[in-house]
Amino acid sequence: MSAWRLLLTRPAEDCAALAQTLAAQGVASHCMPLLAIEALAETAEQRSTFAELQRYCAVIVVSKPAARIGLQLLARHAAPDLPWFSVGAATAAVLAEQGLRVYFPDSGDDSEALLALPALHQAIATTAAPRVLILRGEGGREFLAERLRSQGLAVDYLPLYRRVLPQYAPGELGQCVRAERLNGLVVSSGQGFEHLLQLAGDDWPALARLPLFVPSPRVAEQARHAGAEIVVDCRGASAAALQAALEQFPAAAL
Repeated sequence: MSAWRLLLTRPAEDCAALAQTLAAQGVASHCMPLLAIEALAETAEQRSTFAELQRYCAVIVVSKPAARIGLQLLARHAAPDLPWFSVGAATAAVLAEQGLRVYFPDSGDDSEALLALPALHQAIATTAAPRVLILRGEGGREFLAERLRSQGLAVDYLPLYRRVLPQYAPGELGQCVRAERLNGLVVSSGQGFEHLLQLAGDDWPALARLPLFVPSPRVAEQARHAGAEIVVDCRGASAAALQAALEQFPAAAL
């Protein structure tokens, strides 16, 4: 049995699935979703983009919500034969269930690994005036587009949803950590960390002393800048990435 007792903060459905996976490995956890997904109202831009997908040499999908909402829009059109890409296996699985040709990194659960995929390079190299579509949430980070544009590609973003902080009572986060005797915090994105910080309020100095598991160097830097004292970069947001980090950093060693 692991000594870890973790606070999980993903959206509710993903949080429950992660808790079940961890429990099978003897890791105790408590779910307190700090992100809720709200689909954006359908727009003319969304309809025209999916009607003209053949303009693109590749579609990059950054998350499972983007995949699910994107598939709903795609269902109204004949899907052209083009490659789809995702950062992680879970998002790829959502797309593959609909028979799409999907590629994702076997190692490295981040944007850098996706950009290194040979299939993406091939899709770009074999297309005149290549254009890439990125399906994401509202206000997502610009890293992917910046890197692709630096290679001379045209890149279009299509926001499909927004992430919001669910309603909690003031002080509820700190009370939960104390009542459940939690000794580690897990966030899956930069916005998830922002919501953690916002909800922590006056309890943040105490929570900042707990080990914080994050998905990337970018979020690790964000957390350290905010005062988090022990930050573990899992190099990915998947359950497997978190489990590997927990094995590498047992609770007694931190």
